[in-house]
Amino acid sequence: MDSVKHLLYDYFLANGIAENTAKYLNMAVLFLAAIILVFLVDFLIRKILLQMFTQFAKASKSNFDDLLVTNKVPRNVAHIIPLLLALEFVPIVFYDFPDFETVVEKGLQVFAIVLTLWIVRSLLHTIKDFLQTLPSLKDKPIASYIQVFMIFAWLGGIMSAIAIITGIPFLKFLTGLGAVSAVIILVFKDTILGFVASIQVSINDMVRIGDWVTFEKFGADGDVIEITLATVKVQNWDKTITTIPTYALISESFKNWRGMTNSGGRRIKRAINIKIESVKYLSSEDIAKLKRIQTIEAYLSKKEKDIEAFNTENNIDKSLLLNGRNLTNIGVFRKYVQEYIENHSAINKDMTIMVRQLAPTTQGLPIEIYAFSSDKRWVNYEYIMADIFDHVMAAVPYFDLEIFELPSSLSFSKQ
Repeated sequence: MDSVKHLLYDYFLANGIAENTAKYLNMAVLFLAAIILVFLVDFLIRKILLQMFTQFAKASKSNFDDLLVTNKVPRNVAHIIPLLLALEFVPIVFYDFPDFETVVEKGLQVFAIVLTLWIVRSLLHTIKDFLQTLPSLKDKPIASYIQVFMIFAWLGGIMSAIAIITGIPFLKFLTGLGAVSAVIILVFKDTILGFVASIQVSINDMVRIGDWVTFEKFGADGDVIEITLATVKVQNWDKTITTIPTYALISESFKNWRGMTNSGGRRIKRAINIKIESVKYLSSEDIAKLKRIQTIEAYLSKKEKDIEAFNTENNIDKSLLLNGRNLTNIGVFRKYVQEYIENHSAINKDMTIMVRQLAPTTQGLPIEIYAFSSDKRWVNYEYIMADIFDHVMAAVPYFDLEIFELPSSLSFSKQ
């Protein structure tokens, strides 16, 4: 071993080089040789391991080994043997320079900590990617828990590295941190809040990856694509991405559309405004004309008989339509829309179907359709709703009703 340590030292002395200079030259040559050897071993082991893992991944049916390669686990593991080899070379290369030996040895020990963290992180990312391929776990915020673990791992690694560099025993160094714990809590306030929020979100099942959420405060309206310790990423319908602090999910109000997605239909809740001045009682001639509408023919015939029987029985003077019981065009129209919605093929008949009259406003009398489309896909839902209102708006004139709209300049010019 001594011959290796002084491999060229005697040669340099024999050639008339000063003793101190010979030591430095000997160290430089050994250092260069060690670096070349370590890098060569690292390259060969990395190639061999990567080749082995790639071949094994191709032959295996599971995708776990493919994810190991993707997340560079073999690549990071391959650095272990060259690192151990480098630690063995340190006492040989720096035999005559103990101060250099101490510095380089500590540097390699710190690198060993970093390498360990790299390997752990690669393994955890592999486990996360694998678990998210499982149907039962794909919508769970696994990334949040991995981030929590890695935060503590990096803290432990940083403290270990400082303990190695300063030469203070790890336990003694850890004890001394108690004095600055308040500062640490302040620095990692958002991380701690995010960790607590992530646990609450997961336990209460508030948000899953893939959920459609609307968060007006942050301008988010779209699908959740990522849940981490600090943030939740939402891809909006215009393909932009909004980042929301995780703790905002438990401190702010937001809307999760999962209930609608899991239900039997998507709600249609829209009204058209009828001009109040177009509302009137129906005369016998009006009813006869409306009986031509097949959807309400049976309803009108029955209603007409019931009303006539009531008015006759009570000796109602029908010379004035206001007297007694009467049909109105708005009431018949509402009944027509109800029948139309109930018979529409795209409406879920097992959920609420209602056509109701809302309170009159300065913009007319709102007739609201409240129902649920069987198809919950956005594009199809919009098509169904448009199809319904196309028909309803086109049907309004048949009942001698008018749709209210604010007048334009063109309206006044025609008068």
